Order: sequence, then C-alpha cells, then structure tokens
Amino acid sequence: MYPTPDSSPRPWIEIPADSDFTLQNFPFGIFETGTLGARAATAIGDFVVDLAAMQELRYFDDLHLPRGIFEQPYLNDFIALGPATWRAVRKRLIALFSTDGPGALRNYPDSQDEVLHPHSEVRMRMPVYVRDYTDFYSSEEHATNVGTMFRGKENALMPNWKHLPVAYHGRASSIVVSGTPVRRPWGQLKPGDGDPVHAPSRLLDFELEMGAIIGQGNALGEPIPTAQAEDHIFGLLLFNDWSARDIQKWEYVPLGPFLGKNFASSVSPWIVTLDALAPFRVPGPKQDPPVLPYLRAEGDRNFDIQLEVAIEVPGYPEQVVCRSNHRYLYWSLAQQIAHHASGGCNLQVGDLLASGTISGPTPDSYGSMLELSWRGSKPLSMPDGSERRFLQDGDVVIMRAFAAKEGLRVGFGEVRTEILPALEG
Repeated sequence: MYPTPDSSPRPWIEIPADSDFTLQNFPFGIFETGTLGARAATAIGDFVVDLAAMQELRYFDDLHLPRGIFEQPYLNDFIALGPATWRAVRKRLIALFSTDGPGALRNYPDSQDEVLHPHSEVRMRMPVYVRDYTDFYSSEEHATNVGTMFRGKENALMPNWKHLPVAYHGRASSIVVSGTPVRRPWGQLKPGDGDPVHAPSRLLDFELEMGAIIGQGNALGEPIPTAQAEDHIFGLLLFNDWSARDIQKWEYVPLGPFLGKNFASSVSPWIVTLDALAPFRVPGPKQDPPVLPYLRAEGDRNFDIQLEVAIEVPGYPEQVVCRSNHRYLYWSLAQQIAHHASGGCNLQVGDLLASGTISGPTPDSYGSMLELSWRGSKPLSMPDGSERRFLQDGDVVIMRAFAAKEGLRVGFGEVRTEILPALEG
C-alpha cells in the first residue's frame, strides 16, 4: 500500500503545489555552478540539493558510500552501486526533508545554505555517460499512423510488429541535455522524381519519448527474464528523439535510420526512479496475438505519466501541441529489456533504452509533427499567425512529464531545446 495524502510525510521546506519535485520524488541528476564543479544532485521544490555537500556534512555516513561518489561528472559510478544503495539514499532524503524525520538538516540553516541551491542559479548537465543507446518503436498508435501514411491503412503495421518490440541502435555521442541547442542537419534529400541533393533538412521533427537508464547489466550471453527486467532499471527520463524526416525517408532502406537521426537526441536532466513512480502503475494495452513465452510479463508494467509538447515561437507565448501518456505504450519496459537481452546482448550501466514516439488514440495526442500535421497536410497554427507543418529555425520545443493522483505528484522537469539554422554548406 502507498501512503494517502493525509498519512504521507510532510516536507519542512516549502514546495509549490505544481512542483515536479515533491517529497515523493527525489530524482537524480548532475549540476554545476560558477564555483562548484559537476556533482550529483537531487531536487525538491525550487531547490537543487547538493548530494556531495550532504555527504561531506555526514548525512550519509551510516550508508557506507564510497568517498567522493557524488563528486563526479556523471552518475554512472553511483548507479553501479546497485538498487539497495539507490533506495537507501532516496529513503534517507525523504526522512531528512520530512517534518517527522531527524531534524539535523532542518535545524541547521548553515547546512541548508551549503546544500540547497535555487534551480535558477545552477546549470544542469548530462546525468549519465551513455555508453550505448537503443531506440524502440513501442507505441501502436504511432506505428499505425506512420504506416498508414506510407503504406496505407491495410498494411499499416509490419507483420512482426505485434510479435516483438522493434528497435534499432542509435548514436550515443550526440545525446545532449535540456538547454543544449540543436542545429538543423544536412543530408541527402530526394525531391520527387528528381536526383538526390545534399541540403539542410526541410522536414525537421520532434519525437516525444521516454528513456530508461540501465542500472544493472547482464553478462554477455545471459538473457534477462521479464520478471527481473525492471530490477535492471535505475530510472526514467524524458527523451526527444529528433528526426529529419526527409533525410530518413531517402536513406533508411534497407538498414534503417542514420543521418536522419544521429545528429541529436535531447534528454531531461533528472532521472526519476521506479520507486517514485510505483503509485502510478497501470496495465498496458491488451496484447493480441499473445506474445511468445519469453515476452510474457505479469502485473501492471506501464505508468500513468502525463506527457506534453509545446512549441515556443520567438517573442510569443508557448503553445501546447500534444498531450499524451506513457500508459499507451504497447510494449512495456520489461518486454523491451527482455527482448534486448534475449539474444545474449550485454546491457551495461548507463545504457539508454528509449521508448519510441508515444502517441495516443486522438489527434491531439500524437507525439510528432509528422502525425500532428499528418505529413504536412494539416498545418498547426501558431500564436504569431504562422503555420507549422514541421519545425522552423528559432522554434523552441519543450517537453514535460508528470504523474499525479490523490495528492501525490512526481515530475520530470522539462526538455527545452532551441533549433538553430543549418551551417552554411
């Protein structure tokens, strides 16, 4: 059972009602300031919490953490300590920031000044060093929409789609954190019946996804059962898998995406643990036909996480263009991991497994411009009077995610990215 709002611990620090960073959350990330180098953090309310400072002040002494574990530019070494350690640190943070917990931090303002930094005064960095990255294609609505556009409604889903979680290996080095601008890529385009040309993408798109960060690996040749798959996840973050549709269309046969995808993907700076998301578990869609035994998973494996995408045109308020939900995913995290390792692939700490675009059943829940504008045939109106079939230079794309029910709220912050013009050829 999870605590009701009336019985939940209360924070002694003021937390805005719409904050993503509540006492139930405590995500993990990396930050720096003008005087502090990159180090590990969590967040509560309007503050980033310096975990390295907390360790120096001996709030974690009895947890026997390695010295300096939080004074590193990535979370990988902390993640590698394993689930028992992640949970112990999160449990200690909940206690330290609760009114009914130990008063050590609450009663010492000098310690608070050393530990708490306003969000506005820090710079968030990539939370993990991503060793490897796999992008799945797990939303039936998205796969059906795209298939309908290019192959017709009768052949929308490929024959394998409902039998296995389709995926491809992406480029890890070009994954960047929220706030990092993304430049419009160049590539080969093939306009109509003409010859291919080398030019900047004209059909730049976002893809609304979530990513799982691997927290425990497996030995080469060793599969991971679905029942144990979630034990290998450190947490989830927001993921924008940028896509150059025109480059991708010409290049993807027969081996799949390349330049149309590898120029950038953007992530949120905060990783939210599955423990924090546990109250928001929900069943996934019914899978028909039944999956093979190695993909069968018991229990509620999806999460009721509300997702949204907004576009901000320079000089005007942002406009929400999409609202979707993690619960729509046909293939669960457990199935994605089990399939990934079923042939013996060795997952490693820091690997990122993205969900693929998360689209819902209605047009306003489609998770890409390709779907929202239906391949450009239904342009979206913007606050400045312009239209968008795909993204333009200067647009800022903002993705947000949170889960909420019965007074509980757990959020991911946002992924905010400005699109820069292509470099001169």
